[in-house]
This record gives sequence, structure tokens and C-alpha cells, in this order.
Amino acid sequence: MQTEALPLVNAFELIEDADSVFPKGTPWVRYHGTYKGLNVNIIWPGKDAVLGVDSVGTVSASLVTYAAIQALQPDLIINAGTAGGFKAKGACIGDVYLACEVAFHDRRIPIPVFDLYGVGLRQGCSTPNLLKELDFKVGKLSTGDSLDMTPQDEASILANDAVIKDMEGAAVGYVTDLLKVPAIFVKAVTDIVDGDKPTSEEFLHNLSAVTVALGKAVTRVVDYIAGKAVSEL
Repeated sequence: MQTEALPLVNAFELIEDADSVFPKGTPWVRYHGTYKGLNVNIIWPGKDAVLGVDSVGTVSASLVTYAAIQALQPDLIINAGTAGGFKAKGACIGDVYLACEVAFHDRRIPIPVFDLYGVGLRQGCSTPNLLKELDFKVGKLSTGDSLDMTPQDEASILANDAVIKDMEGAAVGYVTDLLKVPAIFVKAVTDIVDGDKPTSEEFLHNLSAVTVALGKAVTRVVDYIAGKAVSEL
């Protein structure tokens, strides 16, 4: 979302791309610049042309990730965003997680092998040294296209052993795995899915404050990355 992207755009002092590297007519926005010797690009999927809301969800995330890799040939992708957390797994509002694994919870295909394809389990980039240096929590991320959670989704999330849930991570993971680009998933908790407050209300109430925390966390990640090869992370 734009609210998630702008704190990072400001932190890295990036500028908006005047001549889009993306196909004409797409709403995707690129901010770019240099930071501590790194070429940094932040891609925001933009607004829906008809409804004017942020282009969230797995379809948009997949397309943007693919287009960005094709246009920019990055060495590393950081999927930074907010997520819901589960108090039963120890998550609290404002916690920042590095997702070690990503999977889907709403692609249910009850046919042998297709069921595994639907879950789409993939590993995040291994970053043992980064984790030693930074004090983020680590957990599994489950992705779906709905903000709320049905009983079927809940069962799938439990089966995924997920601590956090979002609406794009596993889709990004699918594309980065397909094109062999390492990816790190940094997620900050805006709402407690198994708490006593409605998810949508808690998400909107905490969004601004948590995106500030997300911006600080991603800045720390990029600070650590600067001057290192991916294999050193």
C-alpha cells in the first residue's frame, strides 16, 4: 500500500520515476535512488483505475514482482509490508517478523499433489547472519486474498503453522522462486487475527503507527545488507 511505501521512500530519499519502466497503462509506481552504495528501487502497485483504492492482493503482487524483475534485474527483493498476527503464536501489535517460509491458505485443491501445489510452500532467503544482528522475530507467513479469515482459512493457516498472515507474500515468493531471485519477507503486525477486535478496525487503527515501525525495520535490514553479498547475509 502507499501508506506502507512512503516511509521507506522518504527514509532512502528516493525519487519517483518520471519515465515508467513498466508497460503503458499499468498503475505501478517506481521510486529509485542510491543508498549506501546500493541501487534501491521501491515498487508500489498503485491505485485501481476504477475504484481508486490501493491495488492489494496476490494478482497485483505477482504481476508487479514479475515486471520489476524483468525490468530491473535485481540481486535481491525485499517484500516489505504489514500483516495480521496470531496471539496464540506470540504475536503482538508492532512486532516485526522475517518470514522463513511462505505459503497460501486459500488455494484449496483436494486432489493428491494438487493440494501441495495449492499451498505453494516456499522458503525465504536464508539470512542467518542478519538474524543474529537484528532482533526481529522469525515465523512462517500464510497468504490469502481476503482480509478476514473463514473457518476453512483458519484450518489451512494452522496447517501451515503460520504466525502471521498477509495478502501478497506467497505470491511474491512464487515469482521470485520461479525466476531464481532471492527474497526476504519483512512483515510488521497491524492486527491480532485471533484477538477480540474486528480485524478491519484494528488494521486501520494501527496502520500508520505500524508502517513507521516497518520503515525503521526495513532501513535496518538495508543498512545491514549494504556492502555485503547475498551469500553473506
